[in-house]
Amino acid sequence: MKAKRISEKSRKKQRGGAIDQRLVKALTHELRVEILGILNERIASPKELSDELGEGLSQVSYHVKVLRDYECIELVKTEPRRGAIEHFYRATSRAFLTDRAWYRLPDSIRPGLSADLMELIVSDAGTSLKAGVLDARKDRHMSRTPVIVDEAGWEDLMKTLDEARKRVEQIQGESSSRLRKSDEDGLTASVALLGFELVEGGKGALRLRGKKAEPKTSS
Repeated sequence: MKAKRISEKSRKKQRGGAIDQRLVKALTHELRVEILGILNERIASPKELSDELGEGLSQVSYHVKVLRDYECIELVKTEPRRGAIEHFYRATSRAFLTDRAWYRLPDSIRPGLSADLMELIVSDAGTSLKAGVLDARKDRHMSRTPVIVDEAGWEDLMKTLDEARKRVEQIQGESSSRLRKSDEDGLTASVALLGFELVEGGKGALRLRGKKAEPKTSS
């Protein structure tokens, strides 16, 4: 029985690695990153993607096919258009890369992915602020905490953020189960977790004075 459990765990791990590998391959081209980002937000056809991104239809169609081959997107529906059939796709799941998969990405790709995610976060916050929703709930959370840590502390910070992300996903699943059994509509929320190194001497950075970290003031 014990050997069987180990075998099942091993197969599950292998399947997870395969998913990571597909995502890695899918995200090694900047246009595929943009396409996948759009299809994570809504359903779209290659023609619509081509118009929005300002890229040739044949090029976009090729990268859409690659994403489908890597099982990152799926066909949702087809519609007749002037004697042809237009195909509409959506992302199969939220793109999530493990640390190992992230490290495999080319150096030229990672900044673009980070920029795309930051743009989405800022867009979400800006839209909610403009609509008067951001501060509608008194129990909403917003914080910024500059800190000074050593390498071990940095590792602890990243681990803590990853644990928080996993808990957010658990809450999502638990909420979905409750909502299916109730008449409640539920509410849409955004949880953004960021942990990154600040530019030394930048606004809001800290400096050490003896054994105490104090806010660094700017002139």
